Amino acid sequence: MKKSPVRPLAELSPLKPARFQILLAISQGALHGFAIRETVERRTDGRVKLWPANLYGSIKDLTEMELLEALSEDEQPDDDQRRQYYRLTQRGREL
Repeated sequence: MKKSPVRPLAELSPLKPARFQILLAISQGALHGFAIRETVERRTDGRVKLWPANLYGSIKDLTEMELLEALSEDEQPDDDQRRQYYRLTQRGREL
């Protein structure tokens, strides 16, 4: 499958609210999906709810836009190897 070209940052703004909140949630450090969900709901006083399909679909899209990336196995915290942690890329910080 051919990878789509990465769009310029100027074309990505404004982001959908869920995507924006995900980027805000991980702006202070890497988090796994459930922690992202909890952080977003707490930050928005429950106004933005990230159900699994929305959360992981948004994470996939943000990864394809090169705004966030998954930590490699050796970078993962030791607390639970089943969880995948994500962090902002430089491009994500710029946006």
